[in-house]
Amino acid sequence: MKKLSLILVAAASPAFAAEGPFLSLYNTDFVVLLGFLVFLAVLAYFKVPQKVLGLLDNRAVSIRSDLAEAKALREEAQSLLASYERKQKEVQEQALRIVANAKDEANRAAEQAKADLQHAIARRLQAAEDQIGSAEQAAVAAVRNQAVNVAIAVAGEVIARKLSAADASKLIDDSIRQVEERLH
Repeated sequence: MKKLSLILVAAASPAFAAEGPFLSLYNTDFVVLLGFLVFLAVLAYFKVPQKVLGLLDNRAVSIRSDLAEAKALREEAQSLLASYERKQKEVQEQALRIVANAKDEANRAAEQAKADLQHAIARRLQAAEDQIGSAEQAAVAAVRNQAVNVAIAVAGEVIARKLSAADASKLIDDSIRQVEERLH
């Protein structure tokens, strides 16, 4: 009620400034004041201020619930973000481990390949040395055989020229005896 009386006094003060009798329907200020008061009365009768306040309260409740929902969504988004960041770190660490393991594996494979290559080179060198040794022995044997053949041929010619049949027979017996000694 106090509010209404203050509103009426505030609204009526400009009306006193008008000319002529104030409480006359010919005074536009009075008519405007009456219209305004009737308008306020209609609003009060239909309880418009309570309805407006109710709508505002409902809107405030709706805004609070939206804010609470937004806060919950924000917290959920932050937890999801943290989860994805953790997963990203884990995947990155796993990728680093995989790369490190691959490097170690490659180093081991390279070392194994070097060792295998060294063994293969050593085997080939040994095989080549063996072939050279056997070729050398074969060459020495061939030279000896040739030398023996030449020596035998020369000895045969010399003996044939200088030896008699008795000496030749004795020489053959000595040679047979020497061959038997060397073979057994």
